[in-house]
Amino acid sequence: MEILTDLEFKHDMEKYCFIIKKGSPVFIHPTDTIYGIGCNAEDDKAVQRVRQIKERYYRPFSVIAPSKDWILQNCEVKNEDHEYINRLPGPYTLVLNLKNKKCISPLVNNDSDTIGVRIPEHWFSTCAAALGKPLITTSANKMGENFMTSIEDLDSQIKSKVDFIVYEGEKSCRPSKVFDLTKEDIEVIHR
Repeated sequence: MEILTDLEFKHDMEKYCFIIKKGSPVFIHPTDTIYGIGCNAEDDKAVQRVRQIKERYYRPFSVIAPSKDWILQNCEVKNEDHEYINRLPGPYTLVLNLKNKKCISPLVNNDSDTIGVRIPEHWFSTCAAALGKPLITTSANKMGENFMTSIEDLDSQIKSKVDFIVYEGEKSCRPSKVFDLTKEDIEVIHR
């Protein structure tokens, strides 16, 4: 397991994008809110590893979308949903119906018809954009435990099971605000 600074990752981003695309690595990454566990959302093997690491076997994961265009191409977006998509990038997760179920591994959402999408207002979003692929993003903790805000509070079992960590210092934020746009009346999901 390798711990990288944000500068080291940015310097070698092309190399790490290649590893994410061709291998099945699982990694911890920063966002505009907290640290997440991530992987290529198209890679069944990597998504299954995230499920095992988090001990989260049924609930769906969200993804960092590579672009707003990717969201529009792969999700059902109603006219009124554009107001929320226009908030991206930002500390929001939008739950939308999928129109292209082949755009992610079925293990991401356990074959649900919906997906949570994010584009964090954070430099790490450029990794998904460079790949042109969605990345899993779920809080870096085991199911039901405290989320990671610094390397010191990262669960040692999680740390031992990831391939690399991109660390940029302590975070003082909360998880993203979730808007379920699949309902007739938009629902805000509190975590």
